[in-house]
Amino acid sequence: MQQLKQLEPDSMAPAVEALLLVSTDAVSAQELARALGLAPTEVEDVLRALSEEYARANRGFQLRELAGGWRLCTHPAFHEQVEGYVLSWDKHTLSQAALETLAVIAYHQPVSREGVREVRGVNSDGVIGSLRQKGLVREVGKDDRQAALFGTTRAFLEHFGLRSLKDLPPLEDFAPDEQSRRFIRERLSGAHVESTLEDAADEIEEEKGLFEDGEAEGPEDGPEGDVE
Repeated sequence: MQQLKQLEPDSMAPAVEALLLVSTDAVSAQELARALGLAPTEVEDVLRALSEEYARANRGFQLRELAGGWRLCTHPAFHEQVEGYVLSWDKHTLSQAALETLAVIAYHQPVSREGVREVRGVNSDGVIGSLRQKGLVREVGKDDRQAALFGTTRAFLEHFGLRSLKDLPPLEDFAPDEQSRRFIRERLSGAHVESTLEDAADEIEEEKGLFEDGEAEGPEDGPEGDVE
């Protein structure tokens, strides 16, 4: 078997491709360099060259840098075809409740279960547990009362094609009007919300309405809250 340290320049790219194909997560240039016995700068050059090569050839896949590493991904142009194919055998998609809860955690992390409940208006413990099982959120610490605080994971970044949390679109972009944008800014900044609404009931309804087309939710009936 050929020794990795004896790789010739023309065999570097195929070797990198082979490792990318068997990698289930985004892998850094440093990790690939250690596996191939090459300098990280050499591998970085190969990765960028491959990414450009795939783009020029208009392949059905791309080599993208995300979540602190590199990963082969399907081309966005074929999103509908890939989605239909995957959904035909993958039944573990996120529910509306899970998407809402994940959004709250992503934009308000680190956040406790109580913090999520305050935003969503419903007990979300079961949904948070499901998101943890899926590897999208994790416990990142404790607050002053020793309540668990949650944040997103590297798998979350990979799942949504983000390099880092800085790539999250501003939540205000999803608000339907200026009043809602102001409400979001104050809520996420931790500032006191000086309500301009007529009464507390209207304020609660507006908060729930920030999640477009969310599932109907009423007051908590018991400790279970959402059913995933």
